Amino acid sequence: EKAVNLKKDLAEMQEWMTQAEEEYLEKDFEYKSPEELENAVEEMKRAKEDVLQKEVRVKILKDNIKMLATKVPSSGQDLATELNVVLENYQLLCNRIRGKCHTLEEVWSCWIELLQYLDLETAWLNNLEERVQMTGNLPDKLDAVNDALESLESVLRHPADNRTQIRELGQTLIDGGILDDIISEKLEAFNARYEELSHLAVSRQITLEQQLQTMRETDHMLHVLQENLTDLDRQLTSYLTDRIDAFQMPQEAQ
Repeated sequence: EKAVNLKKDLAEMQEWMTQAEEEYLEKDFEYKSPEELENAVEEMKRAKEDVLQKEVRVKILKDNIKMLATKVPSSGQDLATELNVVLENYQLLCNRIRGKCHTLEEVWSCWIELLQYLDLETAWLNNLEERVQMTGNLPDKLDAVNDALESLESVLRHPADNRTQIRELGQTLIDGGILDDIISEKLEAFNARYEELSHLAVSRQITLEQQLQTMRETDHMLHVLQENLTDLDRQLTSYLTDRIDAFQMPQEAQ
């Protein structure tokens, strides 16, 4: 009777493992929304816990069959053979569920990381857009134009590392058929805005550089003119002081 019960327990354990494999490993999952992906991650975590909890039952079966084998070798030997099959299948099931759980957790982590990089770069784009708008109505002063140019250039020096991460993470998920529609839409919108603002900012930068160069040249010309007028004023004052007749002066002084 003991052998019959143990044989029944082994059969039940094998049946449970077959059902677990069908439910957790053989179903075709499609992750088209973050909610579906998150639910799948949580489901695989529960599956892993459920399978690992059966380890106690497997150990009890193993100990009982060993004990029976010492008392009734013939019955114990047959059960030991069946036990080995169950143990192999159980270990295989544990490894496969662990692997799938780890993969889904990695995928979820990849999705969250992608969102974080998108948030960082979107904040940078907002800052860039604000700096570009600030260059629209500048006072016609050299310092104001110079400050606006330096401010814009400081934002444009933003490294490209985050955008590289966005591209690689997005492509990894899309290649796996995971959230591909949502990610493609997000990347398309981000890239379009990035291209538009980058071109606008670079164009505005060139305009400011040209404006600054013109203002510096004008400022230099005015400075030279002022120096010339100062020298001329000094000469005329000297002529007047010395009571020199205008017709005695050089032509340029006249």
